Amino acid sequence: MNNLEEILERLSTGEIDIKEAMKAINLFGIEFIGEGAKMDTGRHLRRGIPEIIFAEKKRPKLVVKIVFSIMKSHQVCLLSRVFERHLSLLKKELGSVYELVISSDSEPFTVTVKKKDYSLPIPSQRIGILTAGSSDIPIAEEAEAIARIMGVDVMSFHDVGIAGVHRLFTPLKELIKQNVKVIIVIAGMEGALPTIVSGLVSIPVIGVPASTGYGYGGKGIAALMSMLQSCSPGLVVVNIDNGINAGATAALIAKQSK
Repeated sequence: MNNLEEILERLSTGEIDIKEAMKAINLFGIEFIGEGAKMDTGRHLRRGIPEIIFAEKKRPKLVVKIVFSIMKSHQVCLLSRVFERHLSLLKKELGSVYELVISSDSEPFTVTVKKKDYSLPIPSQRIGILTAGSSDIPIAEEAEAIARIMGVDVMSFHDVGIAGVHRLFTPLKELIKQNVKVIIVIAGMEGALPTIVSGLVSIPVIGVPASTGYGYGGKGIAALMSMLQSCSPGLVVVNIDNGINAGATAALIAKQSK
């Protein structure tokens, strides 16, 4: 069975039962795109999480090829860890065909590719994102992009780290006022900001250690260990620089909220 319509038709005619249909839905949509690339085209349907292309280690031509293949059957996809070598070719090959939403003007970029007549879902819930420093913004942009594709609104505040902790309280009050369901907190160096936030709010907090830092414990190691050792209940932690996982998880939690 090659597509969802065929699965549902065979279910409606009694050719397969519900158990077989569920198995087929979970299996369908696996495609190979040469050079070892394999994508799960059924993920968005099955989990509500769009197809995500991690571009950093891929050749630009392969990234373009993958996007074209995905967009044959999808309205939107997301590219993370995009660098200038990818972006220039994406603009050249895809710019006239699809709408490219580029996160910012600094590497690594996050790029949302969508069909020009497609609008992102109307948000049903809202999450918040806080970054300790401006170096953490590209990670926040990953989280924000995937959450918006998943139908969740995002409020972001940057550069509110503990080196000037007074900067935190006004944004935090605004997030609470706006009834966000989850707060993603991104911090490098010693990574203390998520613990502080988690101790002040009654909603889940997702900590993202950032690879900001140097020397002993640098590249996010100290931040990761600090967050994992947090004494504040209600804080969970994703891997270093993993804004994609933080944004997807926050969106899934938010969409389950009332």
